[in-house]
Amino acid sequence: MTTSAMVPESFPRPSRRGGSDGDYARLLRRISDAGLMRRRPRYYAVRLGVVGMAFVAGWAAFGLVGDSWWTLMVAAFMAVTCAQVALVMHDVAHRQVFRLRRPTEIMGRVVGNAGIGLGYGWWQDKHTRHHANPNHEELDPDVAPDILVWSQRQARASRGLPRLIGRAQAFLFFPLLMLEGLNLHVAGVRALGHRSVKHRKVEGALLFGHFAGYLAAVFAVLPADKAVAFIAVHQALFGLYMGCIFAPNHKGMPTLTGDDRPDYLRRQVLTSRNVRGGLLTDLALGGLNYQIEHHLFPSMPTPNLRRAQVIVRDYCAEIGVPYHETGLISSYREALKHLHHVGAPLRTPDGHQDARRQRR
Repeated sequence: MTTSAMVPESFPRPSRRGGSDGDYARLLRRISDAGLMRRRPRYYAVRLGVVGMAFVAGWAAFGLVGDSWWTLMVAAFMAVTCAQVALVMHDVAHRQVFRLRRPTEIMGRVVGNAGIGLGYGWWQDKHTRHHANPNHEELDPDVAPDILVWSQRQARASRGLPRLIGRAQAFLFFPLLMLEGLNLHVAGVRALGHRSVKHRKVEGALLFGHFAGYLAAVFAVLPADKAVAFIAVHQALFGLYMGCIFAPNHKGMPTLTGDDRPDYLRRQVLTSRNVRGGLLTDLALGGLNYQIEHHLFPSMPTPNLRRAQVIVRDYCAEIGVPYHETGLISSYREALKHLHHVGAPLRTPDGHQDARRQRR
């Protein structure tokens, strides 16, 4: 699978064990017959316009408020608008907005790299691999034991910082999310050295252009103390918000290892969690609260996901596939409970003995 497009809507390959690809084919037919795969150009024209105006308004407010501690309120507002821009980039990358590759990549790089300093090529490659194998410990980069551990197997094999943090990772999860904004920026820059990222010169120029413009604007308007405080608040809340958007989607759901790969439909449904809520939840989470439907049909326009949910939920009940849906607070509770559970080996003497045996 290349990084030029997200997970394709084509019929998935036969699975190694369990289930039938025919289940997905029948579901896709029902979804297509309901017209839910059709483009929504008016919706995206309005959404891109509103998000763009909010983004510009944030910078305008920053200039108007100027040398004042009230600028930290502007930083909080801009953290929200930047996360909304990231959600737009997500939909663009999934080709929900443009059908063709070229406008998709142009918009993705302008919005991601130049707009908010998030490397489009790096994120697209990472997100494609996540969609292909969600919650697979060897294949999904989102559950790699980087700082946190996502299974007791990872906990027992962990060393260094993940091992230290893993003992109390459930309590540290939300504080650590405040560093996620910085992590996203750094990861985009580091990826410029990887050949898997296409058009690295363009990506690098846009990324460093964003960083230079951002820092120049902040330090031109604010004295050093307020500038540092503004950057800290802006980036911390941006990371926290981004983490709160994506954490409910898969954290705490079953993880896969090795050859344990169900068919496409079950691979997507069983590892994903939906979050109940109304229009405000849809807006805050960018439609990703319909994570099951999004994973089954990645290029489905966001406003169609709510209607698709009824069809998917009924179909899963029909074929006996568990469909997990909960409230927003409960989703965080489940994720934190899972993090605490998988860190248990690091809090017991047996866990330390296992680690010593593995190092020998």
